[in-house]
Amino acid sequence: MTDPEFKHVAIIGIGLLGSSIAHAVTAYGGAERVTMWDSSNDVRTRAARVVPGDVAETAQAAVAGADCVILCTPVGVLKEVTGQIATAMADGAILTDVGSVKAKAAADMGAACPSHVHLVPGHPIAGTEKSGPEAGFASLFQDTWHILTPGSDASDDYKSALERLTAFWIRLGAKVETMDANRHDRVLAITSHLPHLIAYNIVSTAYDMESVEQGEVVKYSAGGFRDFTRIAASDPTMWRDVFLTNKDAVLETLGRFSEDLAALQRAIRWGDGDMLMKEFSRARGIRKAIIDAGLDTAEADFGRRQLDSDQDE
Repeated sequence: MTDPEFKHVAIIGIGLLGSSIAHAVTAYGGAERVTMWDSSNDVRTRAARVVPGDVAETAQAAVAGADCVILCTPVGVLKEVTGQIATAMADGAILTDVGSVKAKAAADMGAACPSHVHLVPGHPIAGTEKSGPEAGFASLFQDTWHILTPGSDASDDYKSALERLTAFWIRLGAKVETMDANRHDRVLAITSHLPHLIAYNIVSTAYDMESVEQGEVVKYSAGGFRDFTRIAASDPTMWRDVFLTNKDAVLETLGRFSEDLAALQRAIRWGDGDMLMKEFSRARGIRKAIIDAGLDTAEADFGRRQLDSDQDE
């Protein structure tokens, strides 16, 4: 195995993504040492039992001496956490994150990030509906996309930091691409954020109906509804922060969705079968493109039995 990209990686936040990074580093390399910290005493205790690496008592102790610090916290607290560890980060260290929103994340971390640290925001498009340190596994990032949204620093040191971080995620199995932060947020608003919002809404509506339908909503749940419940089982704190920090892109996308939904509603009301066929056929084309891109399988049950992880985050 080639030399690791980093001597010491520090992970702040030991949930699904944080614990999976620790497992992946242990399995595939990328760093000689892993330290971790979480704001929850209970999570730290559990992580010490099931996650490879050293669990520190404080965030500052976790990042001390690390040449790469990865924030795996909800995006709403990135500024606070960055400020908490700012004075403890080593000269020349890389600071990155795993948040699903990048423009606000970059601004928040940048406001508290010291000048001697290279800030390279990132987003692994990988995850499951499970959370907590026990949910992590080494192969989570295999064959998934990892998007980096680097800043405008054109120095050789910053370019070197970007190259090292790219190589690190490739080592963990990801395909890495760089993207403008605002563009990332617009793309993820339609591919991830809006689907989660719809899933939460559908499941909430079903919950209300369940109280008057004598248990039949759950009893006769079909595959499509079950898939919505899987998405809606994701961490509510994380998704609350996603919607609040990417609200402009989400609201713009939601407006377009609402217009298209209204058109389908009119087609159903007026019996316009041709319009329905046109839209449903176009949707099948998108599904085929996703399968052809290797992002899912054509197997029954939406391919979930064949996949170790989904890419909904």
